[in-house]
Amino acid sequence: MTTLRSNWNYPTSIRFGAGRIAELPDACKTLGIRKPLLVTDPGLAALPMIADAVERCRQAGLPCEVFSSVQANPVEANITAGVALYHQRGYDGVIAFGGGSALDAGKAIALMVGQSRPIWDFEDREDWFTRVNVAGIAPTVAVPTTSGTGSEVGRASVITDVRDHTKKIIFHPKMQPALVIADPQLTLGLPPKVTAAVGMDALSHNLEAYCSPFYHPMAEGIAVEGMRLIKEWLPVAVKEGSNLEARSHMMVASSMGATAFQKGLGAMHSLSHPCSANLNTHHGLTNAVVMPYVLAWNRQAIEDKMVRLAAFLGLRKHSFDGVMEWILELRQMIEIPRTLADIGVRPEHAAAFAPQAFDDPSTGGNPLPMSVEKFARLYENCIGGRLEA
Repeated sequence: MTTLRSNWNYPTSIRFGAGRIAELPDACKTLGIRKPLLVTDPGLAALPMIADAVERCRQAGLPCEVFSSVQANPVEANITAGVALYHQRGYDGVIAFGGGSALDAGKAIALMVGQSRPIWDFEDREDWFTRVNVAGIAPTVAVPTTSGTGSEVGRASVITDVRDHTKKIIFHPKMQPALVIADPQLTLGLPPKVTAAVGMDALSHNLEAYCSPFYHPMAEGIAVEGMRLIKEWLPVAVKEGSNLEARSHMMVASSMGATAFQKGLGAMHSLSHPCSANLNTHHGLTNAVVMPYVLAWNRQAIEDKMVRLAAFLGLRKHSFDGVMEWILELRQMIEIPRTLADIGVRPEHAAAFAPQAFDDPSTGGNPLPMSVEKFARLYENCIGGRLEA
């Protein structure tokens, strides 16, 4: 019974549905934001959806401006520049608008505008979050435009530390946006390859949360239903990008994954983070590539869970092999690369990345204990295409 103890938190207020971006000004006013800084990435900043959002705010008497100096896999310099602009122009809240990078940057800027310590002092280790000046955190509205990271309901940001080329998780419970506008219409323009990559990221979150050995039945239930939605709707969203029903279900599944992984993540994310930090690979795509290799590695610890999952998903075989076959077929259907070598990870990277993977916070949630040597072998499997333990 000693394992049946945990601390649980569940997400924020979400306004979900097509067309609800029209409520952005009201969402800001609900949080007391009078002058919002809209944080997004350069690609989105040039699209009409950002201009429309800014105009909506201005028409409602909210002098909104855009900060878009955010790179894929954001770095400390992006956050520092956003904080400087926030103070210079006298903003009083943040609209984090975009995919995972923009959402993470927006949340980190909202955190750091009220802090006197460097961002790395708030890494998700031990009780470092207690160092945060909670009163200084700016209110945040999150507006996701992809269906992968689920960062809109998360309490952390992933920021790359260029000093050692590692991804670090910056955490505080109050980093979670106080209000989310989840409008699936905003995802209709995603190209098929991006839709596939972010959709598999959502799957990795749900799947790793489900496999994590920690006790959190509520998160586990959410993860299972999230995977069912992805099974039914990701292929449709990739093939029919304008299918609003498919886009809606995928947006929900993404938020569900980020809710569920309170229970833990695992080696998929541990392997992925060094690849994107050092080689700038797409996070969701990298998770998609390593997914079957990590499942094969963890097989002895998750076999019973895979039997239950296969039954719930209605797979042909109610077994580990049934789940593996589904994932391999799904990857092939939506054109996910087969190995890490296909996305630029070379054999010599295995030894270099393994210590970073072992130190990653996600490692603690893997179903089997890991070591630097085991991560090196797992990288070799992912690079060479070997589905084995």
